[in-house]
Amino acid sequence: MNAQAPTAYGQGLSSQARNLHWLLTNLVDEVPGIRSVAVVSSDGLLLLSSDPGRADEVAQPGTDGPRGSSADLATIVSGLGSLTNGAAKLMDGGSVKQTMITMDEGSLFVMSISDGSLLGVHATPDCDMNVIAYHMALFVGRAGHVLTPELRSELRKSMESAQ
Repeated sequence: MNAQAPTAYGQGLSSQARNLHWLLTNLVDEVPGIRSVAVVSSDGLLLLSSDPGRADEVAQPGTDGPRGSSADLATIVSGLGSLTNGAAKLMDGGSVKQTMITMDEGSLFVMSISDGSLLGVHATPDCDMNVIAYHMALFVGRAGHVLTPELRSELRKSMESAQ
């Protein structure tokens, strides 16, 4: 996989960070029905977003997505991950691999990444859930082995500077 040239958001990033940005952009651009995507660290911090410029927006009623902000999606993904992990422990169910919520006006998918980070996708109500889950699994497979503590730190700093 070749990293694209960095955009204004990706200037100065390592090739691994640019590759993750490229994977996320590709996921959003190529998979029909995706509204927004967030990668959240195991401690709940937003690492990557399909819309980094909106990471700190104030929630506005009537906007698309979880009130329109990637920070809101990250919060939901982190909370849902914590809840499902707690449920799995209580039920002796092992580790949680994927969580899916279907709603009247959309769907939410959360998938574990190998280091405890989470990939969250908010999708349209008419999305093909199998296609989204498949592409999320591809993203996790490609991103999971490179999401080191050093890369997570770099991504956090890049999200902070994008705001």
